[in-house]
Amino acid sequence: MHISTLTAADASAYRALMLEAYEQAPDAFTTTAAERRAEPEAWWVKRIGSAEGLATSFGAWQDNTLIGTVALEYSAKPKTRHAVLVLGMYVQPVQRGSGVGLALMHAAIAAASSRPEIRSLNLTLTEGNEPALRLYRSVGFVSWGVQPEAIRTDTGLKGKVHMSLALSRPHAAA
Repeated sequence: MHISTLTAADASAYRALMLEAYEQAPDAFTTTAAERRAEPEAWWVKRIGSAEGLATSFGAWQDNTLIGTVALEYSAKPKTRHAVLVLGMYVQPVQRGSGVGLALMHAAIAAASSRPEIRSLNLTLTEGNEPALRLYRSVGFVSWGVQPEAIRTDTGLKGKVHMSLALSRPHAAA
């Protein structure tokens, strides 16, 4: 297994994996498979990475098969560009527990850390997703709140747990 930054050439594999994610773990995402299936290829290419540098996606590959992914979304706004959003985390069920998610998170954290202006990473996860919670905590994320009834799922309304990871940075002048 190896981790790489995804490119436009990986859009088809990325789309297929994420559609699987929306089907296999519908409670984990705020988007449905039907919504994403309707997106044109250009949307998927932009989601993987933008020319403006506002998105970066990582893939975990086993041989030539994409088995996991995570993405970073950077803000273009001056007041919020110090924080990055982690999203689209998914590892195929058969690969879970083998370190794929951990490797993806390390790649995402390293990429965000390489940008001097980034001070924190933020994410949300659906309440009750204990494996994801353990993974995020293992790399240093801390929970700071829950948005109750944030998403409607087939099993009812569920909250979203908000988590952040502060990067060690020298304090900038105000």
